[in-house]
Amino acid sequence: MLATIRSGALVGVEAVAVEIEVNTGEYGELEIFLVGLPDTAVKESKTRVISSLINTGLRPPETVTTINLAPGDLRKEGAMYDLPIAVGLAASTGQISKTRLPHYLLAGELGLSGQVRAIRGGVALAAYAKRAGLKGVILPRAAAQEAALIDGVEAVPVDTLDAALRFLSGDEGFQPLPTVTDPFAF
Repeated sequence: MLATIRSGALVGVEAVAVEIEVNTGEYGELEIFLVGLPDTAVKESKTRVISSLINTGLRPPETVTTINLAPGDLRKEGAMYDLPIAVGLAASTGQISKTRLPHYLLAGELGLSGQVRAIRGGVALAAYAKRAGLKGVILPRAAAQEAALIDGVEAVPVDTLDAALRFLSGDEGFQPLPTVTDPFAF
């Protein structure tokens, strides 16, 4: 089953679109292919993501799985794709609903426990999400606080993979941060 997750890549001080396509249920024994010009940190995400899925109580894929980071000609760097890849795996294996996925940009590094670790570029990612007409961004807490500087974009802070999945499943306990009207109020 195919799931598509919106994310971004930092190019200088701007963010550009990265679409993460996760397809599970392909014929064959378990193997995970990661394509789309990933650097070493992105390639290593397979290990972090599988551990964090298991430690969050979800099942990893059981068949051949292809993860495509598009566009293919843009180098993907860093661990910021862990969270969207994990969410894509949960959606493509039918463990969460895909209803909210098209409306949010996701980025964040995962620890093996499912903890979401800080990334840089919260403002740039939120600015891109606004330009793309997305409802909001789901980011690690510090990056979400930065993203709250961009008016008109929901900045949803998450500390764990479980929190991101619960928000995407409609759990009302997770609210976006209020937009920061005074950037020096941090």
